[in-house]
Formats: sequence, C-alpha cells, structure tokens
Amino acid sequence: MQVSDRFHLWQGLSKRVSDIAAAHRGCLAAAVPEPEPAPPPSDEPCEAAETAARRHAKRLFETVQGYTGTARSLSAIARELGLNRRTVAKYARAACWQECVRRTPPRRSTSLDPYLEYLRQRWEEGEHTATVLHQEIAAKGYRGHYQRVKMAIAPLRRGLPIDTPRERPPSPRQVARWITTTPPRRGLHATEALRRLLEHCPELDQTHTLVRQFAAMLDARDATPLPDWLNQLAASGLSALASLANAIREDQLAVVQGITTPFNSGVNEGRITDLKLQKRIMAGRAGVPLLHHRVILMAHLRRRYP
Repeated sequence: MQVSDRFHLWQGLSKRVSDIAAAHRGCLAAAVPEPEPAPPPSDEPCEAAETAARRHAKRLFETVQGYTGTARSLSAIARELGLNRRTVAKYARAACWQECVRRTPPRRSTSLDPYLEYLRQRWEEGEHTATVLHQEIAAKGYRGHYQRVKMAIAPLRRGLPIDTPRERPPSPRQVARWITTTPPRRGLHATEALRRLLEHCPELDQTHTLVRQFAAMLDARDATPLPDWLNQLAASGLSALASLANAIREDQLAVVQGITTPFNSGVNEGRITDLKLQKRIMAGRAGVPLLHHRVILMAHLRRRYP
C-alpha cells in the first residue's frame, strides 16, 4: 500500500502558498495598518535642531557650498578641508543641510506592539509593575518574554512616550506562514494583519479558504471532499494551485491513504536524516564500516534512552 506523507503534502501546499504571495507582492502592503495622522507642526523650534550633530552638519554644508562656486574640484576641496572626497560630494550635491543629517530609523515592529496601547492604559491607571503587566497581556495571548515588557515601559518611567514601531509589509514567506497556521495559534498581530490582507487581495483570500479546507481534511482524516477540492484548485485561476492539483491527481490513491490512515513516513525520514548527519559529521574521513558502526551505536542508544 502506498501512503503519502502528510508532512510533505502540507509542505508542498505551503510552498504553493508562498509562490502565490510572491506573485501578489504588491498586495502585501495592505497588511500594514494605516499610519496615524501626524500632529500639526509647531511654531516652536525643534529640540533636535539644537544637537551638536545637526550644528556640525549645518556648518559643514555652508563651508562646502562656499567652495562649489569656485573652479576647484571636489578632490581639491577635500584635501583643503581634510575630509573624504565622498563626504564633500555628498554635501556639494545636497540641496539643504538637513539632507546630510543621519536619520535614526524607527524601530521595527515586534509581537508586543498590539499590546502597547493596553500597557499605556494600565500605566495611566496606576499599574507600574512590569511583572503584573506581563501576566495581564500573557492572559490576552502575548507569548513574549517578561524582559520585553520591562524594556517597553522603561520610557514611561522617565515620562516619555512608548516608541511607535515602523510597520513593514510582510514577506511572502511570512504571509504563507500566517495562512497555513491554525487560526487559534496565530498571534493577535498576525490575525489582524492577515484579515486586512485578505480583505484587500481576493486571490490570497481564495488561497486561504482552500488551505483551511485541506487542513480540515487532515484533521478529520476524511478524504471524501478531496475530489471536489482538487476541482476547486484547478478552477481557481492560480497556476501554483492548478499545478498542485495535477500533481496530486497523479498519485491520488496514495494521497487518500495519507489523509485517512495513521501511517506516514516520518519515522523513515528521521532515520535518513540521522544517517546523513552522521555522514556529514565524519566529513568523508572514514568509509562505510565506521558509518555502519556509528549507526548501530545510535540505534542502541535510542533503545536504551528513548
């Protein structure tokens, strides 16, 4: 009896989902929430304009711009000012000195970001203990470490706001992981981002529906919906899913056995991985007899220490 391995069936489907997400890369930005409107500009001078780095950039810009009107080359200006030629070229091409100031990029988003508003609210209510705050958001689904919560509320202790993260569009692999993950195991951030993305992209929404249908077949070990599911893949208009349907139809009986029976090739795959690992550890310095001896030793240890 031929039995397809459920892990490889799911792995093949996940690869097709990643290909579809890559083909719709332009839609992935929809997973990022709309930024909040910026506050109106203030007439008061910005505190950052008084830093030493900005004053230095302004003086250097004025100095280099004073030389650009002459017939001197950039190399000659760099030698006279004792600067690198690339630095002089950067200040000479700039339209204003603000372009030459190194900007500190905002931090990237983390799994704690969906809970930052809750942390602000609890802080304003008087709860300033990081341990208690970590326990409260852990009950809401946060799986991160306590140390992240402690670092996040550190600015609040100094009277400063919590940093706003910079949202980036997810990668195709990340979107595929969201779609193939069981909904209860998705984090709050992933759930909201995937919802926004599926509302924007009908192709990914269709892919998500088909993936959940196949997952239901694996969970229930029921291959009855498989023929209709394959027809949906073929009629989806997505080449990645259509090719998967053709591949499954070529070995459909084995796939049905893989869905409905408890058998799988996972044990054999593990043994093959162990064998390849032992071969790589020896790095080709020994022949088959030593490899055979090490495999027997591993089998003995596995039986003795299960």
